[in-house]
Amino acid sequence: MTNVQPPLHEAMLYDKLPGARVQCHVCQWRCRINPGKLGVCRMRRNDDGILHVLNYAEVSSMNVDPIEKKPLFHFYPGTSALSLGSWGCNFHCVHCQNWEIACCTPWELGRGSQRLPPEMSIQLAKRQNCGGITWTYNEPTMWFEYTLDSAKLARQSGLYTGYVTNGYMTPEALDAIGPYLDAFRVDVKGFSDAFYSELAKISKWRGILEVSQRAKQKWGMHMEVVTNVIPTMNDDDEQLQGIANWIRDSLGELTPWHVTRFYPQYNLTHLPATPIPTLEHALDIGKKAGLRFVYLGNVPGHDAENTVCYSCGKTIVERVGYRVRIMGLDGYRCRSCGVDLNFRSETVSSKSQAPNSNND
Repeated sequence: MTNVQPPLHEAMLYDKLPGARVQCHVCQWRCRINPGKLGVCRMRRNDDGILHVLNYAEVSSMNVDPIEKKPLFHFYPGTSALSLGSWGCNFHCVHCQNWEIACCTPWELGRGSQRLPPEMSIQLAKRQNCGGITWTYNEPTMWFEYTLDSAKLARQSGLYTGYVTNGYMTPEALDAIGPYLDAFRVDVKGFSDAFYSELAKISKWRGILEVSQRAKQKWGMHMEVVTNVIPTMNDDDEQLQGIANWIRDSLGELTPWHVTRFYPQYNLTHLPATPIPTLEHALDIGKKAGLRFVYLGNVPGHDAENTVCYSCGKTIVERVGYRVRIMGLDGYRCRSCGVDLNFRSETVSSKSQAPNSNND
């Protein structure tokens, strides 16, 4: 651990403006920052017209996790990922379960950081027999330059890569890391202006949908969507149907949708945990919309954790919490009937061969 201020690292995506101001282009806030001030995330500072990243290679949280914990159910099932988090967030969610690291200020970095340069993260992943690296716990675009440098090295080393993200990055940031990022596990928290404003203090949230669609169509990333269903806030049919229909139409019917159980956290401790019937109703909405894979999360032992072939009805992957038994998978297909199940489980390959990787 370190108790000194981390070294400065110049940001990658920003413009210099008159009067030593800068504009950041990593996330959709596109903060215009005066000299000596911070962006919304509090991890980017304008030092006399130079935008510096304050948390480059500064790790707040590090674990070897089952890939299913992200949750990513159709992406290298049964493997482990080196899971890394840093500090800061561009959302201010009232139910954040990682608020201690997401709501951090720059002067708090030295108290709990471990410095892990990109090269060391690759070595550590290999030493721990991980299939790849995921950037998670806090919003990964908050240390975008670090994740990009690490993803390039991971690709060279045959490790897969994944973002666990709120999706509020810019198209420019997505396109910079697109050739090196394999999985995009995105939160679609709700489907209304009022909800996003109340929960995360975000008004222009539909850019999340556009970036997610771009990740799928332009870069061929493996996509899975999570919605944490919060009683009285986003558990209405209109929002759940909106999410399900958008997934079907924009990402495809084979895209997994995880509807997860809310537990009282942070500033929403007055709400109850999500009733199981509410989650099962969300599952029915997803199925009626035509989604082939809708999973219940944070309900260990529920049958809706399993992957069942939509064509022949055979159980493909059995899950109890993070314990996984692969039963009927042949690459990305059902072993019994051969139908496409949208699994990614082959050796990591060059993203330059991904379909539509040169499209605008």
